[in-house]
Order: sequence, then structure tokens, then C-alpha cells
Amino acid sequence: MKVPLAPLYVRNRRDGSRLLSSAVVAFSISTTQIQHAAGGWLALVSGVVCIYWGLAYRRLRVER
Repeated sequence: MKVPLAPLYVRNRRDGSRLLSSAVVAFSISTTQIQHAAGGWLALVSGVVCIYWGLAYRRLRVER
């Protein structure tokens, strides 16, 4: 039996903006702790997620 995988991004702009803003907050906080190894890794990962989710957000249509 195959279990369907969850999508990597949402399909509406409201939830997309919430995800993107959460990733930006995580990136901002982790950059203040970049002198630590964990802060550097978190900044790298959250930065990549921000870029990916930002590009995905741009492709979503505006709901009317």
C-alpha cells in the first residue's frame, strides 16, 4: 500500500505567506547566533528554505 507524500508547499497564498514569514523569522534569529555551529547550520538550512518557499510563493495565484 502506497502512502501519498505531503506536498512541499501549500496551494494558497494565505498559508504560503505564513510559512514564508516563519522561515524568515527562523533565518533572522539564527543569523544572530551564527558564531555557534548550530546557529550556522540553522541559518544555512533556513536560508535555503526561505529561497525555495519564496520562489514557490511567487508562483501561487491570487485568490479573489
